[in-house]
Amino acid sequence: FFFFFFFLFPITPSSSTMSERIEFTPPKALDARGNVAYGLVRGNKYTKVTTKDTPQRSKGKLGKRTKFVRDVIREVAGFAPYERRCMELLRIGADKRALKFCKNRLGVHIRAKRKREEMTDVLQAQRKAATKKDETKKEE
Repeated sequence: FFFFFFFLFPITPSSSTMSERIEFTPPKALDARGNVAYGLVRGNKYTKVTTKDTPQRSKGKLGKRTKFVRDVIREVAGFAPYERRCMELLRIGADKRALKFCKNRLGVHIRAKRKREEMTDVLQAQRKAATKKDETKKEE
């Protein structure tokens, strides 16, 4: 095997490294699709159709107005009793228990996961606000 390799690429004083002995040819740029049945450019020629965004594409996204209304309601009404209990469970570190509790109250696993995530975000925001408040007191 080695003999065959050296037969293909003989070591001569002028070319000592492999990269000097093998000529590198860069790949050709791919043309646009042609009427070819094989290769990377196979298929028929076509122009891409750009479609306008339809209303159903934006379905489910949270709008500015809806977000504002929900924030106001949360601020006025506060948390539901089961949400407060869930936050209490999260405070003591019982994440799995909180998930099971939310699952029992909401009925669907995915909604429970989403609710638990929301409650953890609320707790983090509360902690952040508390530390910010402490820092402003220390500066005064």
